[in-house]
Amino acid sequence: MLFINTRPEDRAGALTQALSEAGYQVVGLPLLELVAEPFSQGLQQLYQQLDQVQAIVVVSPTAVEVGMQYLQQAGVTLEQLQHVRWIAVGQTTAQALARFNIQSDVPQVENSEGMLDLPILKQQKNLKKIAFWRGLGGRQFMMQQLQQQGIEVLNFVLYRRQCPQQSFALFPEILNQINPQQPVTVLISSEASWNYWQQICEQVQQPRTWIYLVLGQRLAQLLEKTRTQTNKAFNIIQLENLSASEIIQRMRDWQGHV
Repeated sequence: MLFINTRPEDRAGALTQALSEAGYQVVGLPLLELVAEPFSQGLQQLYQQLDQVQAIVVVSPTAVEVGMQYLQQAGVTLEQLQHVRWIAVGQTTAQALARFNIQSDVPQVENSEGMLDLPILKQQKNLKKIAFWRGLGGRQFMMQQLQQQGIEVLNFVLYRRQCPQQSFALFPEILNQINPQQPVTVLISSEASWNYWQQICEQVQQPRTWIYLVLGQRLAQLLEKTRTQTNKAFNIIQLENLSASEIIQRMRDWQGHV
């Protein structure tokens, strides 16, 4: 089975190595690259309000990297934020925060729904204002859910996501190198990556059935809706997280049922 690793280049290596060691053929096709937004007066004003928040949600290692850089640029110290609870979307983001000696709450399911299930957000005791360190267009669902519950959200748009141009050129080459009958599994980790994947697929006629490994229930439902609307045949396997062990186990489970 061929596995198309769509994670950004700086996060793909460990997964590719683990899958290769497990006997899978892996090719890289990053669907997202992250570009920092410039530091602005608007961000400066948001950083000056961080001492008023009870929690900061950090949605990626890039959000940690850019967020901490701009925190220093804004003249705010971590000592001023000792009262803040930090929430990381997953273990990789938590590890990035740990490099700044920050402990964070991490959900079991590494997505918006998983974070909303954390006790600090679900019980909402004394939670009045929360900050999001995120990318443009990301985590809208989660922010809307909290705002509907009367929580004020400080929206830090620290970077934007785009599809690497080289991936559009690389995809036809990948198709040419594989047997049309070979099962191909594609990792879809976010709605943005799914949208970019569809754009890439539009340029090439590829009469094959794809197997999509998707993160979380909401993303799985989005793909099911697309499958119904387009009448296309593809398989959907839901992941609880993006760890190599979870991905390998789900792939083996699927292979055992076909």
